[in-house]
Amino acid sequence: MTIQAIAASSGVHPGTTAGVTAPKPAQTMDSSMFMSLLVTQLKNQDPSAPMDTNQMMSQTVQLSMMEKMTELTTDAKESFSLQMRSAAAQIIGHNVSYALADGTKGSGVASSVSFAAGTPTVAVGGVNVPLDSISGMTAATSPTA
Repeated sequence: MTIQAIAASSGVHPGTTAGVTAPKPAQTMDSSMFMSLLVTQLKNQDPSAPMDTNQMMSQTVQLSMMEKMTELTTDAKESFSLQMRSAAAQIIGHNVSYALADGTKGSGVASSVSFAAGTPTVAVGGVNVPLDSISGMTAATSPTA
């Protein structure tokens, strides 16, 4: 009996699917992935040689640490965002100078603040200036009598 080879004339190579790209695997591990791996590990363990309890405790501590670090990162981001908003609000009514990314420089009185974008923007003389582009601030000059 003779077996003939299959020619790959369609342009499909072994291990690939025609016209379909494989999804990229997730690069982050979260608590649900950890729990899924732990349950799979427990289901497939040898009953005559169960998992070491020290190893299981170590993995549980690692999960707890990962969750706390994620929570801490989220809290730090929220705190930073609140600090930026507070700083932007305090600029209103002050003279500010700025340098935009395109090289435009200017100065004027900050009249309002918008929190619509990720970075607060300050309106200075009709120009919306991102908070991180403001390079200086002085007290507003009051008219003399």
